Formats: sequence, C-alpha cells, structure tokens
Amino acid sequence: MKSIINAAVIGALTVLVPAAAFAKVPCEETLKDVRTARTSAKLSDADTTKVDDLINKGIDRCNADDDNRANDFFKDAMTAMGK
Repeated sequence: MKSIINAAVIGALTVLVPAAAFAKVPCEETLKDVRTARTSAKLSDADTTKVDDLINKGIDRCNADDDNRANDFFKDAMTAMGK
C-alpha cells in the first residue's frame, strides 16, 4: 500500500513540476554555447557592448555558483544575438 501511495505522489509531482526544473544545465555548459555563438555573431557596436555585458554578468554569477541566474544572463545574451 505504501508503494502505491509513493507512486501516486511521484506521479502527481511529475505533472505539477515542469521537466525543466529537474533538468538544470550547468552554467559552464551554457557559457560554452554562448561563446561559440558570440564568435560568429554579426553585431552593431551597441549590441556588442550589451552582449558582452550580459556575458560578463553571467560569468560573475557562474563563478558564484548561481547557475540559474548565470543561465538567465546567458539566455538574454543569446536573445540579443538573435540565437
């Protein structure tokens, strides 16, 4: 009976919690993708400054072991690059 209840609870959590919450990407991996995209991006001077600022903020958060916030900055940088 206990295993049936546990299975029901796990099933309910799977529905309530998005899969993204379980699959967190280390910021070091995201940074590799951002750096790769940055090398081929064609940006204006203003966009270059913005993207580089976002990447640097992401690196600061990554160094502080704040992967979620770092990845947010990296995502914003990718968006600014049109990726």
